[in-house]
Amino acid sequence: MAHEKNHDYHILKPSPWPLLGAVSAFIMLFGAVLYFKGDNPWMLLIGFAGVLYTMYVWWAEVIAEGKAGDHTPVVQIGLRYGVIMFIASEVMFFVAWFWVFFKNALYPMGPLSPAVDGVWPPAGIETLDPWALPLINTLILICSGAAATWAHHAIAEDDDRKGLIWGLVIAILLGALFTVFQIIEYAEATFAFSGNIYGSIFFMATGFHGVHVVIGTIFLAVCLIRALRGGMSKEHHIGFEAAAWYWHFVDVVWLFLFVSIYIWGS
Repeated sequence: MAHEKNHDYHILKPSPWPLLGAVSAFIMLFGAVLYFKGDNPWMLLIGFAGVLYTMYVWWAEVIAEGKAGDHTPVVQIGLRYGVIMFIASEVMFFVAWFWVFFKNALYPMGPLSPAVDGVWPPAGIETLDPWALPLINTLILICSGAAATWAHHAIAEDDDRKGLIWGLVIAILLGALFTVFQIIEYAEATFAFSGNIYGSIFFMATGFHGVHVVIGTIFLAVCLIRALRGGMSKEHHIGFEAAAWYWHFVDVVWLFLFVSIYIWGS
């Protein structure tokens, strides 16, 4: 037959979601600029809602494609490449914050010139004890990553759904606990976001990491819901594989933050 499929690729039909996502992201960014200038946040919230809706319906379609058998081995390779490129872009995002931190830590600005009379941390800054809550959070996140690895091996090697579910439950609970302790740590900090370079770098770097922890926790929670509903198998679990990779990326970034900002930077 002329229209019979004779290849392993999945040809997508025209979709409105890329356009809707781009427009929603622009509205969210434009609304954020207006909000920062003192206007009401409605445009920001409308754009944010549009982005969330686009993410939901687009990823729902991807899951439906997988259930329909469209995710052939060739298509799965493409999906994995997409996840790898996304994580690579996230790596460069955090490289920027580490660059700012080390630039200011190695060459602190003083009244005369950099690295001559400047000190780091800046005078008057009381840094957090790295061996208190930061160490506890490090252990929590490492254990959460180990639980995610357990769940990944359970479904990928043994097709063990029970192991998958319990591994995800533990990883999600530990991820949520990390966020709670991070909030407590922020509340106990003696320095603020504004008024000093140390506070600005600290809250931006660790805060963006905290946002990624929340996103990763939601990512794992979606995988848990799918697993409880009977989704994913030994052959088809690309969604959870992406979540596990993302969660390990979050783990590694935190280890660098802990060593550089909390230990060395203090």
